[in-house]
Amino acid sequence: MRLLSLVLLALILATQYPLWWGRGGWLSLRELQAQVQAETDKNQALTARNNALQAEVQDLKTGISAVEERARGELNMIREGEYFVQVLPRQ
Repeated sequence: MRLLSLVLLALILATQYPLWWGRGGWLSLRELQAQVQAETDKNQALTARNNALQAEVQDLKTGISAVEERARGELNMIREGEYFVQVLPRQ
């Protein structure tokens, strides 16, 4: 009877080891789920960024105000008939 108990205990341990620590076990499953969640969050952030860039491209293609805003802000351009005034701080 004692031998039978030891054999059953050994079988139980032999089947539980791969379930918990083996390849495809619970611990590796949790790690993979964490990696999937991290990649999903990253993809959502990139999708939001892509949507914002797509909206900006569409605005630049269709609207003159976006082009004018870019020209004024990045290239320091002014319209014809406007004056550019720059106030320098005292030194």
